[in-house]
Amino acid sequence: MPKVDIINQTGKSVEKIELSDYVFGIEPHQQALYDVVNAQRAAMRQGTHDVKNRSEVSGGGRKPWRQKGTGRARQGSIRSPQWRGGGVVFGPTPRSYAVKVNKKVRQLALRSALSYLQANNNLIVIDQLQIASGKTKDFQAFLNTLNIKGKVLLVATEFSDNEILAARNIPTVAFAQVDHVSVYDLLNTKTLVITKAAVAVLEEVLSND
Repeated sequence: MPKVDIINQTGKSVEKIELSDYVFGIEPHQQALYDVVNAQRAAMRQGTHDVKNRSEVSGGGRKPWRQKGTGRARQGSIRSPQWRGGGVVFGPTPRSYAVKVNKKVRQLALRSALSYLQANNNLIVIDQLQIASGKTKDFQAFLNTLNIKGKVLLVATEFSDNEILAARNIPTVAFAQVDHVSVYDLLNTKTLVITKAAVAVLEEVLSND
């Protein structure tokens, strides 16, 4: 089992914890990661794009000219696709982009992402996160104490309004409650900062698949 230090907000180690090999120590499964991230990215699409076909545009109630004798090509409606202002052929219409992924694949991908961060020393376990002031400088001081640079994802069982307010002006900081953390969020960050309580929740949930 991989052992990591649990540190407090001052950067001092307060205890050691053994992480579950099944959750934080597996070989990342590339296909599962791809499938889940692809599904999550697809779910972000609204699918509300729409064009008007020839039945939805206005006009076109009669033939623009008679069928024969004009020397011009026969036309049945000014709303045919070849006319300016006519309907659009094969354009996008509202639809769902949802991709189905099995529960076991999602859990495998989540364990793979956590194991990847752990193997690359991008996982930091803290005893708790508490920013009482709600000031950006205090949250930045917390990041500087832990020597965190670049994108960081903080995972905990819950966050207070002051913690979210303090990090609001830092564009590289993201929050995720442990019961809503996604594979895409984990792979889209450089450093994962997770509380001891959140680690216990993940190990309990992901060990029962």
